[in-house]
Amino acid sequence: MTGENLYPLLIYVALVLLVIGGLIALSYVLGQRHQEPATGEPFESGIVHIGSGWLRIPVRFYLVAVLFVIFDLEAAFIFAWAVAARQTGWDGYIEILVFIGILAAALAYLWRVGALDWHRNPAPETR
Repeated sequence: MTGENLYPLLIYVALVLLVIGGLIALSYVLGQRHQEPATGEPFESGIVHIGSGWLRIPVRFYLVAVLFVIFDLEAAFIFAWAVAARQTGWDGYIEILVFIGILAAALAYLWRVGALDWHRNPAPETR
């Protein structure tokens, strides 16, 4: 890189630093000043907390979240195929049909085993 090509980058960095410094100075000048007893607490920005900060979150929540991420990622793959659908031709069409078929089979399996049920009924009692 020559010095001639470096000037726009240096000007950009200087402007960014100037804007950041200006915003910080402006917030310092215009910001509120208060000192309630709970302001220095690290919990919820000064709101007095009630109870414990520890919550018990069911494992099912994480299971549904992971399944959502997985199926959302497949949507990105299908979108990428849709962008290049004309170039892939019939081979690409058959491949995406197989891909969607595998997704449908996985969804049917998850539905069948109850992985998508948030409130599962307890197993019937056997005597």
